Amino acid sequence: MVILTENSAGQKGEAFLGSPPVNAPIMKSSRYLLPFVRLSLAFFAVVVAPAAMAQTVKKIEASDPTFEDLQSPSVGGNTGKKSWKPKDWLEVEVKVKLEPGRSAPRDGHVDRLTVRWFVAVENKIDKAGQKYFLMEKEVTHVNVPLDEDFYLSCYLSPATIKRLTGSERAGKNSITAVGGEITVAGASAPARFTSQGSVSKPWWQSPTMQRTNKYPLLDKSETPFKFLWWDRYLEIESEPG
Repeated sequence: MVILTENSAGQKGEAFLGSPPVNAPIMKSSRYLLPFVRLSLAFFAVVVAPAAMAQTVKKIEASDPTFEDLQSPSVGGNTGKKSWKPKDWLEVEVKVKLEPGRSAPRDGHVDRLTVRWFVAVENKIDKAGQKYFLMEKEVTHVNVPLDEDFYLSCYLSPATIKRLTGSERAGKNSITAVGGEITVAGASAPARFTSQGSVSKPWWQSPTMQRTNKYPLLDKSETPFKFLWWDRYLEIESEPG
C-alpha cells in the first residue's frame, strides 16, 4: 500500500506499508552502481580478455648466471704466423626457456626477445665516486624458439678486465654481481635473474651504484667468439645501418 506523505517544509513523497511493489525505486546508489558494473564488464571484454587470449608466452624461465673465463681464440688462415699470448675474457651465461601460451604461434617461435644485462664491479678507480660501478647492455634477439632451452651471454674483454681489476686474469671474482631482465612481447610477465640477492629487490636499482659506459659490456657478435657454438645461442638482431 502506498501512503502520500508531506514533511514540515511542504515536500511531498510516498511511503510503502508492507513489501514495496516490484517496480518500486531502489536505493539511489543502484543508479550509479549499474553503470559502473557495465563499464567494468566492458573493460574486461575489450582489454583484459583479448590480452589473455593473445598470450603467446605463458612464462619466461631463466637460470642463475654462470661464469667462465675464455682465452682469445686462435684462428688459423693463409696468413703469416704472429707471436702472441691469448688473454682472458669473462663470459656470463644464462639458460632460458619460454613456456608457450594459449596463443603461441604455429611455427613455434616468437619474433624477438630483449635482455638487459647489469654488471656490478667494485670501484677501485674513482675514489670520490660510489662503491660500485654499474654497467648495462641491452641486446635484442630474433627467431626465438618456444619450449626449448637456449642461452644468452655477455662478455667483458681483456682490456676491460684489466682496467677494472688491475689483473689480466678473468674469473667470477672479477665482478661483484650480474643480473638482468628478459622481456618478450606477448609474455604474461618479464623475467629477472641475478647472481646475488633477490630478483624481487634488484640490486641494480640500489643508489650505491655508479652508472658508467666507460667499460663496455659486449654481446657475442662483438667478440672473437662470434662464430663459435652457434646453435647454443640465439641470433642477435643487427643494428639498423
